[in-house]
Amino acid sequence: MTDPTTTGLAGFREKKLDVTVVLQELADLADKVGAKTLRERIGKDLVNKLEEDRFHLVVVGEFNHGKSSFVNALLGEAALPIGVTPTTAAIHHIRYADKPEATVVFTSGKRDAVPFEDVRKFAVGGGRETEDSVDYLEIGYPAALLKERILLVDTPGVNDLSLQRADITYSYIPRADAVLFLLDAGQILKESERVFLEDKLLKASRDKIVFVITKWDLLNESERAEALAYAKDQLSRLVKDPIVFPVSAETALAGNVAQSGLPELLSHLTRFLAEERGRIMLDNALGEGIGASTLLGKGIDARRRALSMKSDELERRIGMLEKDLEGASGTLEQRRTQIREEVMGIKVGARKDLDRFVDEVIRQLPNVIDAAKGDELKKYLPAFLEDTFKKWAESETKEIAGQLEGLAEKTIALVREDAHDTTKRVGEALGTDVKRLDVQIDTFNYDAGVTALFVVGLGTVFVNLMLGGILLAAAPVVAYMLRGRIEGEYKKKAKELAPDVVRQAAAKVGPKLDEIIDEFANKLDAWVVSASVELYREVLEVLRAAQEARNLGGREESEVKAEVEAQAAQLLGAQKRLDSMRQALWSPPAERVRIAATEVSAAPPA
Repeated sequence: MTDPTTTGLAGFREKKLDVTVVLQELADLADKVGAKTLRERIGKDLVNKLEEDRFHLVVVGEFNHGKSSFVNALLGEAALPIGVTPTTAAIHHIRYADKPEATVVFTSGKRDAVPFEDVRKFAVGGGRETEDSVDYLEIGYPAALLKERILLVDTPGVNDLSLQRADITYSYIPRADAVLFLLDAGQILKESERVFLEDKLLKASRDKIVFVITKWDLLNESERAEALAYAKDQLSRLVKDPIVFPVSAETALAGNVAQSGLPELLSHLTRFLAEERGRIMLDNALGEGIGASTLLGKGIDARRRALSMKSDELERRIGMLEKDLEGASGTLEQRRTQIREEVMGIKVGARKDLDRFVDEVIRQLPNVIDAAKGDELKKYLPAFLEDTFKKWAESETKEIAGQLEGLAEKTIALVREDAHDTTKRVGEALGTDVKRLDVQIDTFNYDAGVTALFVVGLGTVFVNLMLGGILLAAAPVVAYMLRGRIEGEYKKKAKELAPDVVRQAAAKVGPKLDEIIDEFANKLDAWVVSASVELYREVLEVLRAAQEARNLGGREESEVKAEVEAQAAQLLGAQKRLDSMRQALWSPPAERVRIAATEVSAAPPA
């Protein structure tokens, strides 16, 4: 039988290879021209990053839904422990390896290799309860699915998804390329699952959820038709056109994969990854490649101009550029100071908002506690506090995102002005007019796995990441601190403990707010530094390379000029292929065929 995993991603692998080949060609060309910094940036930041990128699949489900059996079915055999209790106590990152292996990764960053058979010790009842300091368990396994550069994240199975670990809800799921949400064929869409979907999953992940009905083998034909119809009806009330696949992991593990429903799921899943998530990944790489090719074109142009100068004249102009670069440091530092000052104001404002929020919640708590029934308070109060924090965090992140967007737009405008002045000075130093430098400001990278953060319009992705960071800091305190501590006189104890819980959660949120804002500011600062000096740096590198070549002698000037023109022609061909590849990514299928044919005709002869 044809492997749906291989066939589903074959087209993506081919496109990825095509993009990588052109990017590597740019890196090689930059090396020939003498633009060493640009060569390293294309090689490390673009080519290596594209080759190392993985698709992240996150499996979520309540325990006793056959989650461990399902993960084993994805791996092709019973590799991980299975039980009737919540077996996965630690998050598992499962990647491809030539042979089974396991590593414990701690929150400190420390990594300890463990024998593969010890994986069972990280399951409930396995003899080794996971410590708080364990971040996740990294497992390597020789499975066909994983070989396609897929990272499978197996999350802890719990008896109520609303109690799911905060880092899964607010960290793993937003960053996932696809979420496999498991439902039990015997009880499809329990109330706790419905609440989890509505409150925590759908807002950030609606477009990447695949519903999997497990234990399909336990139903007869008539029951299956009824169960599938019921599942689609109920899920359609939450999600438009829900994607649902019934699967029997036991049937697959018994060797009858074709009748298990797994091939159909894998076929859809890999097609989705390749066509939707993979397209975004390739688009980001192509966009950055086009930006790099533009800069490389300026370098080739500078080399062409340098060849028309005498050696002493070239030396004088290089000296002028080096001196001008030193003078530009003052303007650069001024821009960076402005960023730091505005960021400090945003952080102070966020802390004041947090303080006001804490005061208001504590003021309302007595009335909330008195209004609740005593026997329900223990369960109700943590949920109330968690929901209250979430509503505040949603409002606050939108406000902070707007302020950061304003800062970014202002900074970009100033750097554009600086770049225009810089271009004029470079032109004067080279003794000729130079086209105005178009600073590449469409995007700058905010690293959240693979995320392109659009400066103009920060978008829901960034807001969700900010929100996730805040809730990830508060949730463990809010959700768990009161559980098991309010005994006896519920309301009296709650009034004593709840304000302290709110303050402690806020104490965790404050530093997290600062961290998120600082991370954005650091990215913006790094971009300012790069945008402010890259023109000088690249031109100087090319001019020095041209100067070195002239000093070596032994070559005719006409030969060197012909080499430069050949490099310009090679760059033009690479740029055309990058543009056509990017256009083809978002074109209808018929149009892609036409563009691909054009791309082949534009490619240089072998």
